[in-house]
Amino acid sequence: MFVDSHCHIYFEGLVERLPELLDHMREQQVSHALLACVDLETFPALLALAEQHDNLFASVGVHPDHEDVREPAVAELVELAAHPKVVAIGETGLDYYRLEGRTIDDMEWQRERFRTHIRASRLAGKPLIIHTRAASEDTIRLMREEGADQAGGVMHCFTEPWPIAEQALALNFHISLSGIVTFKSAADVQDVARRMPIERLLIETDSPYLAPVPYRGKTNEPAHVSHVGRFIAGLRGVDEAALGAATTQNFFRLFPSAVEA
Repeated sequence: MFVDSHCHIYFEGLVERLPELLDHMREQQVSHALLACVDLETFPALLALAEQHDNLFASVGVHPDHEDVREPAVAELVELAAHPKVVAIGETGLDYYRLEGRTIDDMEWQRERFRTHIRASRLAGKPLIIHTRAASEDTIRLMREEGADQAGGVMHCFTEPWPIAEQALALNFHISLSGIVTFKSAADVQDVARRMPIERLLIETDSPYLAPVPYRGKTNEPAHVSHVGRFIAGLRGVDEAALGAATTQNFFRLFPSAVEA
């Protein structure tokens, strides 16, 4: 049994197929999925989906790459996170991949948004979902400065080398691996998959993006997390059922309110 710890099936193009996606999850022994929020504008629709299905959970937050959206405040995030179906704050973090003529100094708005989420997570007592791309040094620095270790959480869709994973682990974070781990070019991610303490490992799809082999280039969906789990089990030389059981247990331990929802 597997859990998709990060997906966006409330996005247009997937939500219309929700009954089919849920059927596929059952067929592939994917028991639950976490719908990761990217902005406050779409949060109500995301939450409504989670409320309608026992095996779907929600997070609340604003993605670092979303500029023209409503900016979150600490108090608002804490209030929204109090809903029993909301199990995490995020996704949040830093993304310097598309600077588009700007410098890293120009991205202070992202850093302030990230600080807001960390503070809300600590107050709400719910873990963080962190996105980092081309910004690992600043991401780790802000996590330390704001006491993110007190909240804990997960570095989702992790693509950094092992030394960054070690720093995240030291800050009380889990590492979640996506379909990228199945790509031939993903040497760093595969190295992390082999080295990770099993008790801190999660798996995800980040659907509709990053479909694993053999679906690479196609629309991703939660059922495909089973392929991520099987591939990692092969890398580690363990039974896929054991890998699935461990990552499922890790999910519910990291997000304890999912057990109660």
